[in-house]
Amino acid sequence: MSSNKNIQPASKLVLVKLLHTAIWIFFNIVIFYLLYAVILNKIDIWVWICLGLIGIETLILLVFKRVCPVTLLAKRYSDSDRANFDIYLPHWLAKHNKLIYSIIVLIAILIMLYRLLY
Repeated sequence: MSSNKNIQPASKLVLVKLLHTAIWIFFNIVIFYLLYAVILNKIDIWVWICLGLIGIETLILLVFKRVCPVTLLAKRYSDSDRANFDIYLPHWLAKHNKLIYSIIVLIAILIMLYRLLY
């Protein structure tokens, strides 16, 4: 039986990057479903679940001072300061990820409020 301690730091970083990328893909699905649903005025239970998941993610980021806990885990295995050292994304997207997706979520919420109020 092999121990986790036998895994090299570079291999651990690959595993962390895969995990972080999978979480990123999951939240892309959540965010774009939210946007899709409010644009088509299909505000259903899934919209509220999406908002709940985004709310939980926001709280986690606030608790960790705007740093993803997976990034903190990745820092154990790398001393890189590149924005994408912890995820399989192009550097420019990793660098601006929070801003881009915050704007998309804000647009979705504004559309949803419009749909609910008018």
